[in-house]
Amino acid sequence: MQGCDSLLEGLTEAQQEAVSAPPGPMLVLAGPGSGKTTVVTRKIAALLGQGAAPWSVLALTFTNKAAAAMRDRVRVLMDGADVRGLTISTFHAFAAGQLRRLGERAGVHEDFSIWDTADQKAAMKQAIVDAGLSTGNWTPPSVLSTVSHWKNRLGTVADLEAAGDDFYTRNLARAWRAYNRILSEARALDFDDLLLKFAVALRDDESLRREFSSRWTNLLVDEYQDTNHAQFVIAASIASGHGNICVVGDPDQSIYAWRGADIGNILEFESKWAGARVVNLGTNFRSTGRIVAAAAGLIENNTTHRKREHVAAGELGDPVVLMRVQDEHDEASDIVERLRAHHEEDGVPWSEMAVLYRMNALSRVLEEAFRDANIPHVVARGTAFYDRKEIRDALSMLRVVLNPRDDVAFRRIVNTPPRGIGATTMDLVERRAAKNRVSLLEAMDSLLESGELATRARKAVTAFTQLIAAWRQELETASPDADMAAFVAAVIAQSGLEAHLKGAGEEEQERLENLEELISAAVDRDADTSASYDEAELPPLRRRLASWLESIALIADADAVDPEQGAVTLMTLHAAKGLEFDVVAIVALEQGILPHARSNTDPAQMEEERRLCYVGMTRARRHLMLTRAMVRTQRGIRERTAGSCFLEEVPATEVRHIEPEPIWGSAADEVPIFKSEHDPGGVVRGAYVRHPRFGVGQVQRVLQRPQGTTATINFQEWGPRTLYVSRTSLEVIDPEDLL
Repeated sequence: MQGCDSLLEGLTEAQQEAVSAPPGPMLVLAGPGSGKTTVVTRKIAALLGQGAAPWSVLALTFTNKAAAAMRDRVRVLMDGADVRGLTISTFHAFAAGQLRRLGERAGVHEDFSIWDTADQKAAMKQAIVDAGLSTGNWTPPSVLSTVSHWKNRLGTVADLEAAGDDFYTRNLARAWRAYNRILSEARALDFDDLLLKFAVALRDDESLRREFSSRWTNLLVDEYQDTNHAQFVIAASIASGHGNICVVGDPDQSIYAWRGADIGNILEFESKWAGARVVNLGTNFRSTGRIVAAAAGLIENNTTHRKREHVAAGELGDPVVLMRVQDEHDEASDIVERLRAHHEEDGVPWSEMAVLYRMNALSRVLEEAFRDANIPHVVARGTAFYDRKEIRDALSMLRVVLNPRDDVAFRRIVNTPPRGIGATTMDLVERRAAKNRVSLLEAMDSLLESGELATRARKAVTAFTQLIAAWRQELETASPDADMAAFVAAVIAQSGLEAHLKGAGEEEQERLENLEELISAAVDRDADTSASYDEAELPPLRRRLASWLESIALIADADAVDPEQGAVTLMTLHAAKGLEFDVVAIVALEQGILPHARSNTDPAQMEEERRLCYVGMTRARRHLMLTRAMVRTQRGIRERTAGSCFLEEVPATEVRHIEPEPIWGSAADEVPIFKSEHDPGGVVRGAYVRHPRFGVGQVQRVLQRPQGTTATINFQEWGPRTLYVSRTSLEVIDPEDLL
């Protein structure tokens, strides 16, 4: 075992103070890259070295990975010394083990099962039905989200009922009661129950509280800013008899309020524990000086921020790059090229680069840009855009419209979202299809004609088949210049996919944003394919839709990741917490995205959005890029954007601005347009051109894209069309010839 003096070697004064502090309450404010894990593990080793019995030390954290890393480090520090009985665990694992031991004393059966997310959704779906509610209006994820919120606060069904007597509250309480009954009958607990049952047992049973407090006389809690009320009660109860509680965290990195984290736990630590020692780990060993100063300047705008010194241990480094780009496509292509330069010129491995975004929907254009550039990339802690459930559901709808014999797609969407076509009806459909060797849709039509279906099933099946028929009719009769994005939007809306997700929880909101991004993808595809066919005839809607779906299907075979260089990581800002990379790009710093639109009227949410941006910025070691687009396509509509208010809060001394070279129109409020150096024959903004099919039009904008330069032209008879300049026969004409 290393001696106490050796445990302090190589540490800063603040780190040494935290490690060697005497027993008692202590708050360690650990900023990004400040050596938090080093301090926690050496603190544990120091306690053991000072004579604390291993079984008296309890360290709680949030992930199995973090707990395992801490255990490994402590074993190394103890150098073979006996540490049997030392407990380093996640809150949930610790609670589960103690509940198993306590059994009836904590109000649970000792052989209880623990239900995962899928189990919980299935149980809640049944509970909603048992409560006499519709799973279409009361989706299991949204109800579970609300129930989880109440459980994290140690609330009960009775507490919910006491909170209000409105329609929503009454029905939610009915569903929750039914869910509790299902759990009880199955002798099961969900993840929230583990904390709830344990916290309530400690809170309400004084003898149990004394027992735990006398057993674990040294408590350490990691990532304290992420604790919810139940976790606060657990920690406070265990430390209640001795006050030897050391919590480590950073209020500036509290970004999980939406899942129950209470920043007040860390902000009010000193008022809860009188005489608490506060140690500030202000030295950042991760990032360059400019990145540290830029992030510090941003977070100081939060009222919850505790003023402290931010010092970088390393070099000053390059300024933070702030890029203003024309739209999301230029944003993606510029990031791709800058990352390529870091890889080829600076030798930075792909695995040391990350692109971060506020919403998963923003990954779609980025994925396409990396794929087109043949750069290995992975979507971390998430699913590639076209593999997400809601996207596959929507695409399956479109596949069935194009090909009614696609039984795989049909099975996926026949009752998605729920439309009353249950297993019994589908069993009849499957048997008839097999017997008559026809598609499932044909078998369904045949069943309607036979009159075998019950009234309720007949109504549901009729509505569904009529919907498919209407979409197919629209495909066949659409004009040559029909808007594919509008058709896709109509299918998403009329199918019920959109309504099924509206007004629900965080997860459903994200899925809704993904569906809106799919509509934007249709806009992009329409712009590209309008010039990829023979210009003698504009392709019909059916042909364009089939081509688009085909291109999506071929995306799945991604290039293999180079084992030497790895892959660029694409991930949300929330998922990036705890990670670090040499090069980081944060995209879409625009009002309504970062900060999110939901934070506009809530100061507390706005501060959490700023903390989220801060967390993203401090993931970077050497190079940091922030981007904003002046125009962004959302739900298929190109709209001007306002730059994020956070950009104005980053100190100008730490930033290098990169601006496009605009061609300004006469109107002061026009969006600046990029000038292309590759436009042949004078195809520039404002020029008049003639097209062999569309006739005369005026060039509205010219953009350089990875696939080539495009021009958006407002034709006098056909309206705006986006065409590839190099693939299109355009004749520049003198405006006077039009007179």
